[in-house]
Amino acid sequence: MHYNQRLLIMEQLVRIHQNLLNNLNATFTRHLIRDIAWGEKLIGIKGSRGVGKTTLILQKIKSDYGINKEYLYVSLDNIVFPYKNILELAEDFYIRGGKCLFLDEIHKFNNWAIELKNIYDSLPGLKVVFTGSSILHLHSGKSDLSRRAVIYNMQGLSFREFIEIETGLLFDFYTLEEIIRNHEKIAFEICSKIKPLSLFENYLKYGYYPYYLQNKETYFYKLANTLNVILETDIPYVMNMDIRHINKLKKFLYVLATNVPFSPNISKLSSSMEMSRPTVITYLNYLKEAEIINFIYHRGKGYSKIARPEKVYLNHPNISYCISGEMTDIGNIRESFFLNQVSSLHNIEVPDRGDFMIDDKYIIEVGGRSKSNYQISGLTNSYIASDDIENGFENKIPLWLFGFLY
Repeated sequence: MHYNQRLLIMEQLVRIHQNLLNNLNATFTRHLIRDIAWGEKLIGIKGSRGVGKTTLILQKIKSDYGINKEYLYVSLDNIVFPYKNILELAEDFYIRGGKCLFLDEIHKFNNWAIELKNIYDSLPGLKVVFTGSSILHLHSGKSDLSRRAVIYNMQGLSFREFIEIETGLLFDFYTLEEIIRNHEKIAFEICSKIKPLSLFENYLKYGYYPYYLQNKETYFYKLANTLNVILETDIPYVMNMDIRHINKLKKFLYVLATNVPFSPNISKLSSSMEMSRPTVITYLNYLKEAEIINFIYHRGKGYSKIARPEKVYLNHPNISYCISGEMTDIGNIRESFFLNQVSSLHNIEVPDRGDFMIDDKYIIEVGGRSKSNYQISGLTNSYIASDDIENGFENKIPLWLFGFLY
């Protein structure tokens, strides 16, 4: 491209950037925006589709920089990219005084890791913030970014964040230790301001992905589309999976959705899906990295890409309701919620007794209001995460309170 063409393209990108900022209506800010070290030279934000990565970086640009041509947002999730590579875009922006380039959906571009490494090494005065699928791998030979980039993992909305959106009230988040040791006091203070149980019921059905705010009536339709894009585009593209396996992957997900949580019989799954055992394990890992499912291993067995997980869950109850509707098992919902909220910050395994072991220290049994201590009696640091209660007592902790970890 000659100079005039490149100038016109840059003007167009700036215009798109400004239009996006002018039309940004989001009022709720995720807590992650305060945790990111924005002064770093190369920042990556990973997360599943729909968790709000684009909104977060647009909010950062608008609040801190406004309409300033030294900062530019570009989405790579576009049919036509006018540059032959990302480095060429970065060079054009840099020579025009650019200070920070925000690249959205980086996984949509071939050789993205090599491109980012080249920008990092050849344009020392330019900062780059990029977002991408939760599937992104940063460790890959010559393009290894692990020593250059500071990476943040963005989860969907916590129950605490959902409450803040729905009520307009602000609440603190707590460490796991604080919740376990002081849950009676914490729950009492929260319940003096709100009634959490009805909010919790709604959150389990539609509160994890921020786009529920656009229209609750079409939420499951949009969530189903999001899952389809992940299965049909993201996983095959990033993982170089044979696209002929997409329908098998969908069938595979449905089989999981109608059976979780369960200890998977890899041989039976392999037979029913007409796949080899290693392929079944590989697909399980793909779905986990894409944050469609979640799984845990038995305590002491350790993690391995070829090991069979002990239990498999859908990543969040919203996905369960999307696939199975009201037929979803409430026990699955409770355990899926607990695993989703706690595993983002802590290591979880399957103990010999109880449902979950956290950080090799706490044993948790998940259940309803009437859940007893029978399964965990006599165990040190054992607790019940109980649904359908506002306040706990001694070792019985309200299940909803584990949604206040972030």
